[in-house]
Amino acid sequence: MPGPHYDYLIIGGGMTAAAAVGGIREVDATGSIGVISQETDRPYNRPPLSKALWRGEPLESIWRSLSAQNLTLHLGCTVQTLEPEYKRVRDQISQEYTYTKLLLATGGTPRHLPFGEEKIIYFRTLQDYRQLRQQTERHQTLVVVGGGFIGCELAAALTMNGNKVILIFPEETLGAKVFPPELSRFLNDYYREKGMELLSGQTVINVTNQNGQLLVSTRQVKTSQVRELRVEGVVAGLGIIPNVELAQTAGLVVENGIVVDQTLQTSQLDIYAAGDVAAFYSPQLKRYRRVEHEDNANTMGRLAGRSMAGSPELYNYLPSFYSDLFELGYEAVGELDSRYETVTDWIEPFRQGVIYYLKEGRVRGVLLWNVWGQLDSARELIARPGPFKPADLKGRIGPDTSA
Repeated sequence: MPGPHYDYLIIGGGMTAAAAVGGIREVDATGSIGVISQETDRPYNRPPLSKALWRGEPLESIWRSLSAQNLTLHLGCTVQTLEPEYKRVRDQISQEYTYTKLLLATGGTPRHLPFGEEKIIYFRTLQDYRQLRQQTERHQTLVVVGGGFIGCELAAALTMNGNKVILIFPEETLGAKVFPPELSRFLNDYYREKGMELLSGQTVINVTNQNGQLLVSTRQVKTSQVRELRVEGVVAGLGIIPNVELAQTAGLVVENGIVVDQTLQTSQLDIYAAGDVAAFYSPQLKRYRRVEHEDNANTMGRLAGRSMAGSPELYNYLPSFYSDLFELGYEAVGELDSRYETVTDWIEPFRQGVIYYLKEGRVRGVLLWNVWGQLDSARELIARPGPFKPADLKGRIGPDTSA
């Protein structure tokens, strides 16, 4: 079925797409832009779904400004095929769209537990937030599955909103893959002090619906002991799998994401990729990586839009990320991997300080724990070749006292 032609066609309707629209309009004020999104909601900011909205921010605050002229949103549409040779895509009803330049901002799909249960909320979208928010209004007992980035945020948000929360994760401590052991152990105690029940070292093996409640079966990783819990809801935060299928079937180079050059163009002329799905080269870390956070989505999306519109810039940026955990919070940049050598520089143990991640004498990542306004200093440090010894890092970055 023949359809519209766009100078700039964007597949995906998230933060990256919204930023790309802005980037395009910085260079080209009039070219036609089409955005195809699986979601039925217009583009919005995703981080508030597990952060600010639970602290009382209004829902209206999440919407992205898309005031660009000559812009068409195709919501509730899924692109099924991409034919680069014809510069054409087709959606689920065989509607065709043609383009001059294309951006793949397809994001990712939440990882699922290895069994089917429609009552589990795999938290990712605004619709997931609405569903979970409705459950919390009854102050129910809820299970959160996952002790990583999203799981920790959701568990804190639900507890602060008056729900009894049981947090289940296979590691022994929260954030075990990211934080040094002593900080992870502190978080276990901290979450329990907030009234949460932690089932560490356990995996969820089944969820069934029984008389209006959910029966959650867990198994101890070490002992294989099985336990059953009766709760009102289950929400999972297990990370995402990048949506690369469309790129793969179209013959684009894919390696843990759609591979892009420093102008964010893929292996196919006139096709770009950005955001969660894009694998880009980091000159500071000297490797290809994918980053699933807001700063990367906004910065990369904008530059992809500018590149599409004929004003390419090299993406040499080292994106940051942040989180809120009850009264604690952090910003971070680079690679946070608990397997690296870590240097902790506490101003107040576990309440404020800086943690450096070292590998072969280079700083690979910096965690600013309740230390704000120092991301640029952290980026500068990561860009330096070193070598650094632990003693070199003590006191190197401290709180921003300029305010």
